[in-house]
Amino acid sequence: MTGTPLRVGLVGYGLAGSVFHAPLIAATEGLALDTVVTSNPRRQEQARAQFPDVRTVAAPDELFARAGELDLIVVASPNKTHVPLATTALKAGLPVVVDKPIAGTAAEARGLAALAEECGLLLSVFQNRRWDNDFLTLRKLLAEGGLGDVWRFESRFERWRPKPKGGWRESGDPEEIGGLLYDLGSHVVDQALVLFGPATQVYAESVVRRAGAEADDDTFIAITHANGVRSHLHVSATAAQLGPRFRVLGSQAGYVKYGLDPQEAALREGGRPDTAAGWGTEDESMWGRVGAGESPPTGGGRPVPTLPGDYPAYYAAVAAALREGAPNPVTAREAAAALDVLEAARRSARDGVAVKL
Repeated sequence: MTGTPLRVGLVGYGLAGSVFHAPLIAATEGLALDTVVTSNPRRQEQARAQFPDVRTVAAPDELFARAGELDLIVVASPNKTHVPLATTALKAGLPVVVDKPIAGTAAEARGLAALAEECGLLLSVFQNRRWDNDFLTLRKLLAEGGLGDVWRFESRFERWRPKPKGGWRESGDPEEIGGLLYDLGSHVVDQALVLFGPATQVYAESVVRRAGAEADDDTFIAITHANGVRSHLHVSATAAQLGPRFRVLGSQAGYVKYGLDPQEAALREGGRPDTAAGWGTEDESMWGRVGAGESPPTGGGRPVPTLPGDYPAYYAAVAAALREGAPNPVTAREAAAALDVLEAARRSARDGVAVKL
């Protein structure tokens, strides 16, 4: 990719901004991290220490005042700010990347999509888990047909955090759009829809288990897809024993994979994909297994090499979309379809019924 790098303004420097977006933007050819917006002085210092050439400002208004000097806005601030900030950026004539969930409702997501289309601007959603190592490997297995017809897809994103950490992500205030259903649930639902297509029915169970917690911390979602596949999705902060990340059952074989993609851990430890050798790879001991009538935990089935995870591919695709008109890697309308499922799951858990879409 040639030419002057596209200048990126990043709104928010908490977990999403500092661990995921800033390092990936800085590592992407054709992009330059220009400005970070955070009102927290400690985070401003952190941003300047990690990226010496970056500017820091305290409020989004200071960023939008320089709209003519920027080429892309990334919204990585708390969930409740996603829609207003994305709206302001689009009306200022700037393409936008929004962290998941793009909005609190599917209607809001489709409204943003319509605005972006009206403005002729890119609006993309950061669904980085589409580039997890296990997800890329499963897509390859499905394309090869070795599992046969898939009957059931089980996906778990589980953690053991018996004490709430607090903050807006665990707030019970509906305006904050907190809780695991909209946090980790955004990932597992998006993956299920990418793999197996539209949902026709949703059933969910969602509870608050930890003392002092306000938002859902243990949630199960069952999706019936239009093609007949059933997805069983678990997100939890209260799992004392972690289940397999994926268990995929087909007419010929199944695939079982334990452990999370290593990229988040590497980013949290300060790793950068443009400087770390072997980015996204995992040890052979973590490979999943394919087999039939056997138990992978006791050595059954054959090991399947896990493809390297590739979060950098997301921002490379964004840069290509802006420079060359390449496809948007994750559209707002795709995100809206996932929000249809999340809204149905919330209604199902509340009313104890299956919801048809």
